[in-house]
Amino acid sequence: MTKPQPKDWILGISPYVPGKAASDDGRKLIKLSANESPLGTSPKAREAFMAATADLATYPDPGAAALRQAIAAQHGLNPARVIYGTGSDELLHIAASAYAGPGDEVLYVRFGFSVYDIAARRVGATPVVAPDKDYATDVDALLACVTDKTRVVFLANPNNPTGTFSTREEIARLHAALPGNVLLVIDQAYAEYLAPEDDDGAMDLARNAANVVVTRTFSKIFGLAAERIGWGYASAEVIDALHRIRAPFNVTTAGQAAAAAAIGDVEWVERSRAHNRKWRAWLAAEIEALGNHGLKAVPSQANFLLILFEGELSAETAYRGLMDAGYATRWLPGQGLAQGLRITIGTEDQTRDIARLLRNMAEGRD
Repeated sequence: MTKPQPKDWILGISPYVPGKAASDDGRKLIKLSANESPLGTSPKAREAFMAATADLATYPDPGAAALRQAIAAQHGLNPARVIYGTGSDELLHIAASAYAGPGDEVLYVRFGFSVYDIAARRVGATPVVAPDKDYATDVDALLACVTDKTRVVFLANPNNPTGTFSTREEIARLHAALPGNVLLVIDQAYAEYLAPEDDDGAMDLARNAANVVVTRTFSKIFGLAAERIGWGYASAEVIDALHRIRAPFNVTTAGQAAAAAAIGDVEWVERSRAHNRKWRAWLAAEIEALGNHGLKAVPSQANFLLILFEGELSAETAYRGLMDAGYATRWLPGQGLAQGLRITIGTEDQTRDIARLLRNMAEGRD
């Protein structure tokens, strides 16, 4: 008996695995596995969300006009060139869908965001992985992998899951050397955690270049992960192509209202950035002090640390030990990082406790 068969390239996809929220035996854990905001959602965004839930029977604004205006006002952009999605993930997928297909290549760096591989394979394109440089993006290695089949280059900055950062000069050099028919997608999910002086220039490229898309999310510093809202900016021609395959009514009414309020709450964003900067640096210093036990933190500009375990204590043992103590972290053997744990910067108490637990495990104490 015959039956429908999925395309071969669909069967080649390894599904995205989200960070754990519960232990193997079902216990609810403190979730430091998904890079969510430890401070939660701003009161202004929460109030806007609740006020917008009164009407559940009417479709949301299909053009997300108020949200686009709020984003444009905050960043000095043209609202007509702002696109919105079900998280930035939808925008990454439709960028690959619009510009790549069977016979084409989609390029990204080793230890890049796992969705890039899925987005490439989903449309039948061939994923090409460039070598990293000390867990960071190597622009020269990326450029060496460009061929006449390359159609899309994905670059996360800061990068997930490593937290590493490419400078304005590196981003400009990469873009300048790419052929004009290659779409450069710069994934800035963690951009709001950067200090203003660390701007990588990607948004300026998106303003002025025909082949650059910048994507961002409300899931991280804005604390709206439950609503799945992302946005992007590009040339009018690219935005037109993306809108053609964007899901209709893809951002809820309440989500649009909450996101518009969140992006305007600058004080909340600055507070969240300051908290992250302080406790990320503190935890990195604690890990550095355990260097003689083989622990090392990859330098991060995001809201997490990738901690490498190169001594007697393995990443898997630490992962399970933290889980036993009530914490979910991200162990990533499926991304070639069996020696690493990605740990979200939590509250002060959580961060101090993580450091204590890792110290005790590294030193062989209970």
